[in-house]
Amino acid sequence: MATINDVVLVHVDNKPGFYARIEAISPDERPGWWQVRLLVFTFPLQVFTWILDEYQLEGADFTMGGTPIRMEPVVSPVVEGAAQQEQGQKDDLHVPRQDGGGSKVVSLADRRKK
Repeated sequence: MATINDVVLVHVDNKPGFYARIEAISPDERPGWWQVRLLVFTFPLQVFTWILDEYQLEGADFTMGGTPIRMEPVVSPVVEGAAQQEQGQKDDLHVPRQDGGGSKVVSLADRRKK
């Protein structure tokens, strides 16, 4: 289930519509329903409050004014890469260090000085 501070991709009419971060989830006056405050990553930023049930927070389809809507959690490629690395799969973002240990961190500040 999506929770506070999760980033979600909101599909509108079965197509990717916009990204948003869940800012708050508070109980609605109707049992089993939640008021979900979303910070929508548009320019300018917008804040929506939707009343959703638990299934909709888990990614179930619903409609607003007859338009199909679905929220899908966004997984950071860094988090996803760490999970793959733990499972023994190759991580494409891994840059081996010369001494054989861990990943090499490249400082952009040092590169500008050259």
